[in-house]
Amino acid sequence: MARPDDEEGAAVAAGHPHAKGYLPLPRGAPAGKGSLEPQNGPKAGSLSVNGAPRDSLAAASGAVGGPQTPLAPEEETQARLLPAGAGAETPGAEGAPLPRTALSPRRFVVLLIFSLYSLVNAFQWIQYSIISNVFEGFYGVTLLHIDWLSMVYMLAYVPLIFPATWLLDTRGLRLTALLGSGLNCLGAWIKCGSVQQHLFWVTMLGQCLCSVAQVFILGLPSRIASVWFGPKEVSTACATAVLGNQLGTAVGFLLPPVLVPNTQNDTNLLACNISTMFYGTSAVATLLFILTAIAFKEKPQYPPSQAQAALQDSPPEEYSYKNSIRNLFKNIPFVLLLITYGIMTGAFYSVSTLLNQIILTYYKGEEVNAGRIGLTLVVAGMVGSILCGLWLDYTKTYKQTTLIVYILSFIGMVIFTFTLDLGYIIIVFVTGGVLGFFMTGYLPLGFEFAVEITYPESEGTSSGLLNASAQIFGILFTLAQGKLTSDYDPMAGNIFLCVWMFIGIILTALIKSDLRRHNINIGITNDDIKAVPADSPTDQEPKTVMLPKQSESAI
Repeated sequence: MARPDDEEGAAVAAGHPHAKGYLPLPRGAPAGKGSLEPQNGPKAGSLSVNGAPRDSLAAASGAVGGPQTPLAPEEETQARLLPAGAGAETPGAEGAPLPRTALSPRRFVVLLIFSLYSLVNAFQWIQYSIISNVFEGFYGVTLLHIDWLSMVYMLAYVPLIFPATWLLDTRGLRLTALLGSGLNCLGAWIKCGSVQQHLFWVTMLGQCLCSVAQVFILGLPSRIASVWFGPKEVSTACATAVLGNQLGTAVGFLLPPVLVPNTQNDTNLLACNISTMFYGTSAVATLLFILTAIAFKEKPQYPPSQAQAALQDSPPEEYSYKNSIRNLFKNIPFVLLLITYGIMTGAFYSVSTLLNQIILTYYKGEEVNAGRIGLTLVVAGMVGSILCGLWLDYTKTYKQTTLIVYILSFIGMVIFTFTLDLGYIIIVFVTGGVLGFFMTGYLPLGFEFAVEITYPESEGTSSGLLNASAQIFGILFTLAQGKLTSDYDPMAGNIFLCVWMFIGIILTALIKSDLRRHNINIGITNDDIKAVPADSPTDQEPKTVMLPKQSESAI
């Protein structure tokens, strides 16, 4: 069961040696006015996180002079404190203190639960398309009807993104997560009642609910990463959150052809296999909804980075969702990223939706291998996502990495297109893996780049708009590529995507890289920071703690 905030973190026992170069927060300091002093260094002043007046240097010195005792429960956390070595440098203005930051162990639980229910949602997106011919025969509908079972995910996202991001910004992370997980569970159970040939509309209803759930899922990776993770792990955390969705797509490529083989000559067996897949999905979705309700929290007790601390320290009344949207659309680099992200991700959605049709055009009867090729595409992309996240955390080269991955994705798409008809399916496995490595690896890059260039605007809003762009381009690309594939051949549809991806490369090169969040974290302050808080109304107010300015290496 979830523990209250004041139980999170690591306790510091009396007499226990602390990490080299850091000092504990003295227990004797008044609540909200604690301060620290570097060993063998000058005394440091203190400042309340919430704007309380400075303490005197004498009071600060006296607080450190007494014997060290165990921390109070509310102070138990993995706080990154001031380096204790003499002459330690700190960013920003000399002597200016920074608020306390900490990393909560709960962040890994939150990330895991989110990734798993995002996985189930992505599985339900692709489970029809990869065996489209099987569902087409079972329900007695056209192939376009089956394609809409996937495209409804894209269609629902566009009109619902603004109320969803408003809810995230005003009601908080926990409520949004519960809605996403709950609707995903409900949609899965409705589909269990659609395993009859005349009930296509029921399976469409269940899929529509899952598509609404997706609106409350896709925009959360960058938000969870920023709210729960520190500056040196935020991009990797975002990539891991995106990884859950990618893994769900991979499982969606792999399992349906195995669970529901093409046995249209035996309708009863086919219905039994479909029912097994639907009920299994529902059981997993239900378990994850329960875990979300138990363990998913709004935010940690203390902010994980100076960028988050700066946002939480500003008055909430300054925030306006309408102004936030207006600011984003006035941001030219973000608008360019909005278009380029939509092109790249829309192309990925289109290829994923039509992969079964593309493969079966050249390799008859290879439904299972079509699913395996999709699995290869996504698994390679998962590796690419994690590597890109690690690279960003290490280098902070957002624009350069984004542009290089975009170019390599374009090259991969060209190679995939012109090797499809060679007659060797093993080549399609290889080229599909290369394409997936870069196309899917691009997804967390776009999220994190957007957060950097739009800070301090809400991560959920910027990510939501990126996903809305991806859904719009995904619908248009799927319809256009599907038409070209059926009227001509898959090569014509793929060339269509290649042209658009080349346009995306040009626009990406024009994006101006202004790493606002990173500048805050390394101490290059910006006096124009405005708050965009999204705290849950039920959460307690963060406790006021004061610390002197700390170095980036300690965060």
